[in-house]
Amino acid sequence: MKHFILSTLMAVMTTLGVGFTSVAQAAPCATPTTTLKIATLAPDGTSLFKGLQAVKNGIKAKTEGCVDVQLYAGGSAGDEKDVVRKMRIGQLSGAALTGVGLGMIEPEIRVLELPFLFKQAQGPTNYTQIDNVYGQMKPYFEQKFDEKGFKLLGWAEVGYVQIFTRDKPIKTRADMGGMKMWMWEGDPLAQAMYEALKVVPVPLAVTDVLTSLQTGLIDGCYAPPLGALAFQWHTKSKFVTKVDLVNGTGGLILAKAAWDSLGAQQAAVKEVIASEAQKLTAQSRTDNAQSMQVLATAGLQIVELDPAAKTELQGISTEVAQKLVGKLYPQALLDKILALTK
Repeated sequence: MKHFILSTLMAVMTTLGVGFTSVAQAAPCATPTTTLKIATLAPDGTSLFKGLQAVKNGIKAKTEGCVDVQLYAGGSAGDEKDVVRKMRIGQLSGAALTGVGLGMIEPEIRVLELPFLFKQAQGPTNYTQIDNVYGQMKPYFEQKFDEKGFKLLGWAEVGYVQIFTRDKPIKTRADMGGMKMWMWEGDPLAQAMYEALKVVPVPLAVTDVLTSLQTGLIDGCYAPPLGALAFQWHTKSKFVTKVDLVNGTGGLILAKAAWDSLGAQQAAVKEVIASEAQKLTAQSRTDNAQSMQVLATAGLQIVELDPAAKTELQGISTEVAQKLVGKLYPQALLDKILALTK
């Protein structure tokens, strides 16, 4: 009888213990157990930064307060090369990077930013070719980033790049002669394009562009319309050459060490980032389309390349894409991307 009572009590206590354990695991955290430090070049108040705030709030809600996110906006953590370095040494957990920063980790991803890559005419509701390519290539690049010690958790499209100039418009290749054009420091793709165009660029960090436009150190720069507005580059420009040169890519990533520290919260964080990244891309497309009108209203003159100049530029871009084989990406990857974008 005594043995029966003891056995029964142990069974009840075990059941209660399991119940208490389950409740403890599901209970919200009084204080965060993990803090993710995420950097971006996007200034506070921009749509990208607001998207990252949504990521922060979503992660807090989804993990019931167990994971906190600290955001470092407007280049406060440095240019993207600085951000990548800080992620590698553990000073930052992750970042929202453009293709330039992503390429510092995995150069192959720059194949998605080849000039004039996407042939389908673009519009507010016509991004099927881009979405198809990114959808098909995401598993490939997720694996590539994983091999480099990072988790690619979502695409965050930057938008089509246009050319901004201070004093004269660019309509032909000859118009670039003698102009001091900005190049994002450390960008091998931009370097290759400038070399093919026989233009000597001025390499600078993104955070130095506005001052350099103001002082005349550079005569022009390139950016999506939304980016030019966010960084205030349009205030020192008079002309925009609408050329849709490159569809700028971007992504939300975490360093592998930060990812591993999440433990059981990984699925929740991944779900939030993937969802918000899709919203960010949709918002970026809408905002970039509207930003062209904002630029015109602000007094910038919007011009287009002469047809002959655009044809010439497309030909040069094709040559550059081939020259970068073995430097940024393998031939097989280039062939696959070109087949997907016919």
